[in-house]
Amino acid sequence: MTTRTTSPPVRRRRGATALAGAALVAVLAGCGAPAAVPPPTPAPVVTAEPTTADVDAWLDGYLPAALEREGIAGATVAVLADGGLVTARGFGLADTGRTADDGAVPSGTPVPVDAEATLFRAGSVSKTVTALAVAQLVADGRLDLDVDVSEYLDFPVPRGYPQDLTLRHLLTHTGGFEERVEGVLATDGPVDLREHLATDPPAQVFAPGTTPAYSNYGNALAGYVVERVTGTPFAEHVQEAVLDPLGMTSSTFAQPLPDDLAGRLSRSYPDAAGAPTPFEFVGPAPAGALTTSGPDMARFTLALLGDLPGTEDVVGDEERALLLAPAADEEALGDLAAGPLPGLGTFDESRGGTQAWGHGGDTTHFHSQLHVLPDAHAGIFVSFNSSGTDATATVGLRRELVEAFDDRYVVRRDAVEPVAARPDPGGTADRAAAVAGRYSDTRGSATTFLAALPALGGTTLTALPDDRLLATPAPGSVTPAVYEEVRPWLWREVGGERLLPVRVEDGAVAAVGYEGAFTLRPATVAEQVGLPVLVVSALVLLVAVVAVPVGAVRRRRRGRPAAPRGLRVLRGLSRGAALAGLLALVGWVVVVQAVMSFTALPAAPLRGVQALQLLAAVGVVPAAARVAAEVRARAGRWQVVGAVLLLAALGATAWLAVALRLLAPSVSY
Repeated sequence: MTTRTTSPPVRRRRGATALAGAALVAVLAGCGAPAAVPPPTPAPVVTAEPTTADVDAWLDGYLPAALEREGIAGATVAVLADGGLVTARGFGLADTGRTADDGAVPSGTPVPVDAEATLFRAGSVSKTVTALAVAQLVADGRLDLDVDVSEYLDFPVPRGYPQDLTLRHLLTHTGGFEERVEGVLATDGPVDLREHLATDPPAQVFAPGTTPAYSNYGNALAGYVVERVTGTPFAEHVQEAVLDPLGMTSSTFAQPLPDDLAGRLSRSYPDAAGAPTPFEFVGPAPAGALTTSGPDMARFTLALLGDLPGTEDVVGDEERALLLAPAADEEALGDLAAGPLPGLGTFDESRGGTQAWGHGGDTTHFHSQLHVLPDAHAGIFVSFNSSGTDATATVGLRRELVEAFDDRYVVRRDAVEPVAARPDPGGTADRAAAVAGRYSDTRGSATTFLAALPALGGTTLTALPDDRLLATPAPGSVTPAVYEEVRPWLWREVGGERLLPVRVEDGAVAAVGYEGAFTLRPATVAEQVGLPVLVVSALVLLVAVVAVPVGAVRRRRRGRPAAPRGLRVLRGLSRGAALAGLLALVGWVVVVQAVMSFTALPAAPLRGVQALQLLAAVGVVPAAARVAAEVRARAGRWQVVGAVLLLAALGATAWLAVALRLLAPSVSY
C-alpha cells in the first residue's frame, strides 16, 4: 500500500552532473582526508535517469518487500534529483489498528501512510536543523563558533580540561562529554530545556576538540545557546527562522505536537505485529525532537542544496558551507583527521568520489536517514515507524536504500581496486600488530554505572597473516569487515570505502576513528575480561548459595556434628555475601534493561542494587577469614576448596564493581 506526491524537478543538465561525478573520482571519498591516500579508481557510471516513473518503480521493487521481510509497519520516502523533488511516497501503515489488548487480529481500522499527510519523528536528523539555526546566527555575526560557550550560557557546564569549549566542538561531537541516557526519552511530559541541560550534566571526559564522542547533550547545549542569544524558546525560534520560511508547514520541534499536527502523526511500533507505543518527549529537544513529513524534509534538503527559490535568506552560502563541508578542528584531532570529518550537524557519507552529507536519527521505534549529495543536487530522506522483528533491521535498510540510490542515480563503482602497493611493507605488519586488540566506543559512560556496558562487548581488531585487520564487528556495524593499510596508520575497508584512522601517542595506539563523530579507545583490562570473569564468579556464587540447604540435609542424614560456632558464623557471612552478589547481578540486569528501554528509574532501587553490591564486596573480609578457619579446623579438602573459590569470586566481583563504576557515588545515568 503506497501513496505518492510528485512535482516536476528543476531540471539541470544530466551531462553536467555526470561530469562533476567523473571529476570527483580523483579525490577521496572522505571529505577532508589528505589527498595522499590512494582513492578507489573505477569511473562513475550513472545507471538510470531519476524520472518519477523510474524512481517509483525502483522504490516499489524494494520497500514493500523489505517492510514485510523485516516486520516494519510503515515508511515515508522523499527523493530529489537535478535540484527538484522527484517523488514522495508512503508505504505500509501509519496505524495498524492494533492495540495492546488485541490478540492476533487488530481491533481497529488500519490507516495507510500518506506521503503528504503522515508525520514521522526524525530523531537525530533534528541535529542538522539545529546546526542550521546556529549557522544562521553565525552568519549574522551574533554567534562565534570558536569562543567558549560560557559566554552565551547562564549556568556552568562541567569541565574536566582547561581548553575552551566551543560551538564548533558541540556541533561536531568533539565536546568531550560522556553519554547520558537519563531523560533523553520519556513519556510523562515535556522537560524544560534549561532544566534538562543544567541538572546533573554529564562529565567531560575528553579534552575538547580531540576525541569524537557522539553527544546528544552537546548538540542540545548548542540549541540552548540559540535560545539564549535570540531570547526565544528554541522550538519557537526554529519554527520562525527555519521551518516556516522554508515552507515546512508540517514540521515542528514542539512537544507535545500542536493540535493541527497531532492527529497526523504515525503511530510507532516495536514491529508490525506489536502494539503502538506512546508519544515520546525528547529531553535534549534540539538533538532529536523534530516531527516532520517526507515532503517537508525534501524542501529542507533543496534549501541546503540552494535549489529552493526564495530561501536564500534562510540558507545562504555561509550556512551551506558550514553544514556541507568539514567543520571539525583538524589540528586538535591529529591523526584522526585522516578519516572523514563531520560538518556542523552532518556526517560525511561520500562514496565513489561523490561528495555526500547526511545524518541518521532514532527514537525508540522511529528510524530515519537524511542523505544529501551537493554536487549532484540530489538526495533522499526515509523514515520508518517500527524497529522490526530484528531491533537493528533499520540500520541495514537505511544503508542499503541510500547506497542503492547513489549507485542507481548518481554514481556506481563496479569494483574497488586493491591497493597496488603497501606504503611501507616493512612496517605494516608491525602497525597491524600494534592496532590489534579489544576496543570500546567513546560514546558511553565513564563515571556512572553504565561504564560497565563495554564489558558486555566491543570491537576486536585482529591482525591477519597478510597484515590486514579483521574488525569484529566492524565499527558502526553488526557484521565483520576486513581493512587494509593505505598509508601508515590509515586503514580502508577491503571492497568498500570506510576508513579507520589511528592515532598513536607515546608509541601506543590511543584511538581509532570511524564515521567522523565516533572513536574507539583501547578497552581497559576490566572491560576485556569482565564478562567471562563475571560468568564464572556468578556460577561460584550460585553454587555457594545452593550448597547451604544441600549441606544441611546431608549433615542431618549422616549425623555429622556441627562445625565450631566461629566457623559457622564465617560460613554464614560469606554465603550471605554470595547471595547479595547474586541478587545484585539480577538487579543490574533489570536496571540495564530498563535503561536501554528509556524507562525512568528512581534513585532508591538503584541505591538498593548498589547496597547489595557493596555487601558482596565487603563479604571478602569474612570469606578470607573463613579460608583460614577452614584450614585450621581441618574441615576437609572440599570445604577448603569451596571457601577459596568463594573468596576468589567475591574478590573478582568486588574488583569489577569498582573498576566498572558499579559503586559510583552518583546514580545518574
